[in-house]
Amino acid sequence: MPNNQFRRGELYSFITGLASTALARRLQKNFKQNGVDITIEQWSVLYHLWKHDGMSQQELCEASYRDKPSITRLLDNLERQGLVQRVPSKDDRRMKRIFLTTAGAGLRDSTMDLANKTLNEALEGVPAKEIELCKSVLQRVYDNLT
Repeated sequence: MPNNQFRRGELYSFITGLASTALARRLQKNFKQNGVDITIEQWSVLYHLWKHDGMSQQELCEASYRDKPSITRLLDNLERQGLVQRVPSKDDRRMKRIFLTTAGAGLRDSTMDLANKTLNEALEGVPAKEIELCKSVLQRVYDNLT
């Protein structure tokens, strides 16, 4: 018997999708209100570069679960804004490494503060035990499917 306690129409993806969309919209709103002129998608690319500067475009695709055309478009816009730069790889001339500029690196603390503020708004009134349970269940669902 399947372990599915949801009635028809209450799919996991629907519920998690709604929560994810609401969180992204609030973060975008918080960025805008604080004069941060980047999209959530651009922020997610910067986030991976803050963790590991100099990733290849392919590594960014894998880390962010995006396809190459999407990453190319995001990087084009980030490069136009002066937040990243593409540098030819020393090991493989066909590959470019993506590096943060000073401006791109400088967005880290303020945007992470806004992301934490947004997450705190989203989790207001939710007990820590429930948050841990939710994280555990979602991690198990992810692990089961990968």
